[in-house]
Amino acid sequence: QVQLVESGGGLAQAGGSLRLSCAASGRTFSRYTMGWFRQAPGKEREFVAGISWNADNKDYADSVKGRFTISRDNGKNTVYLQMSSLKPDDTAVYYCAADLSRLDIATTVKGYDYWGQGTQVTVSS
Repeated sequence: QVQLVESGGGLAQAGGSLRLSCAASGRTFSRYTMGWFRQAPGKEREFVAGISWNADNKDYADSVKGRFTISRDNGKNTVYLQMSSLKPDDTAVYYCAADLSRLDIATTVKGYDYWGQGTQVTVSS
């Protein structure tokens, strides 16, 4: 029902910035929570940031607070993750996800219904 496609990943030096985008298609219904997760090699997929359908509520992992900003443009069916002050520990595949069944912001993988294919972010020291 919903397809999610991430873009904007790539290489960055420590202290640099990247902006990730997640475009939704196949369903124009915009009243869903969106989240960003990341997964480093050999690690579990972890929550990075989440945003409610109207952007009134946002949530961030402690490791990215003050550095990452999540936003959305419902008119474009797109969610963004602005990443600044990047660190080597931010290196991972970043996934966007959609939650169509909850009003709150879930911070677990099981809390989301649809997932994108991921985009690689690599931060060098």
